[in-house]
Amino acid sequence: MNVNGVTSAQAAYQTYATDTKKTTAAKAESKAVEDNGVIYERSEQTAATKKYTPDVNMIQKLKADADARTAQLRSLVEQMMSKQTNAYGQANDIWKFLASGNYKVDPATKAQAQADIAEDGYWGVEQTSQRIIDFANALTGGDPSKVEDMREAFKKGYAMAEEKWGGELPEISKQTYDAVMKKF
Repeated sequence: MNVNGVTSAQAAYQTYATDTKKTTAAKAESKAVEDNGVIYERSEQTAATKKYTPDVNMIQKLKADADARTAQLRSLVEQMMSKQTNAYGQANDIWKFLASGNYKVDPATKAQAQADIAEDGYWGVEQTSQRIIDFANALTGGDPSKVEDMREAFKKGYAMAEEKWGGELPEISKQTYDAVMKKF
């Protein structure tokens, strides 16, 4: 039977000396932390674990704003159409009626419409394209991995608008489309 491991002073001393060095180093590090007051704690949240959630309040605000403005625009068009002799027949297909351009507009309605679609107007290219982007961001919670989904949804919506219109949309719509695509 070998008892060298038990009776050997050298092996026991080396282990003890190494442990003592480690303990002394740990005490020195602890003392440095106490003196400086700085403790580094690694964050557990990374870009891969970040949760994106839809901004429900923003979505509701944008929808309410769009509904109110759409109602205002519809009211403006209805007022214009009610002054026309053939308003009733064309009210059933308002978009094709508007696309035809076969109507008269009174000066007040024309001025309001021009203000609404002006560069700084609510239905102008900049404000409309920004609302579309804001809505997409609110729906995705800002998740960059959803950009392509939102871009495809926008393209689909634009195509549906053209179909409802009965052909190509007006130039301002094309400019808005281009602005949205750049912002995506």
